[in-house]
Amino acid sequence: MNQLANVRKMTADDLEAVHRIECSSFPNPWTKEAFMHELFENQYAHYFVIEMEEEIVGYCGLWVVFDDAQITNIAVLPTYRGQKLGETLLSYVMRFAKECEASQMTLEVRVSNLVAQALYKKLGFKEIGIRKNYYSDNQEDALLMWVNLHE
Repeated sequence: MNQLANVRKMTADDLEAVHRIECSSFPNPWTKEAFMHELFENQYAHYFVIEMEEEIVGYCGLWVVFDDAQITNIAVLPTYRGQKLGETLLSYVMRFAKECEASQMTLEVRVSNLVAQALYKKLGFKEIGIRKNYYSDNQEDALLMWVNLHE
């Protein structure tokens, strides 16, 4: 784990920072309203931020439904990438999902995002399928990945 990083639950006060990260990371970013819905209306949603020196530099969201966890989104500010913050954040979220009694976790990643795929494989995720034309900005396929949280 990155010793200078702190992971904690996301709050409404984090919305501006998280939305900035979202907009800097994705061609079709979620709206602030979508994050508010996740935080306050979706009983299955859990969101976390990672801070460096009290600055929010990344976030991750997941849904836990019974024994199944699904990563909804994960991103780190471009200037902080390559410092293992994504790994620290995702490892934390995986432990949280296990504590919620999830036995497996899934996520989708662009087939072109080899850096993210390498991280997911490092943490035990395996490729299990393709979602054709998944991304609306360019109809790129998504690679569906899965991990058994009890291995």
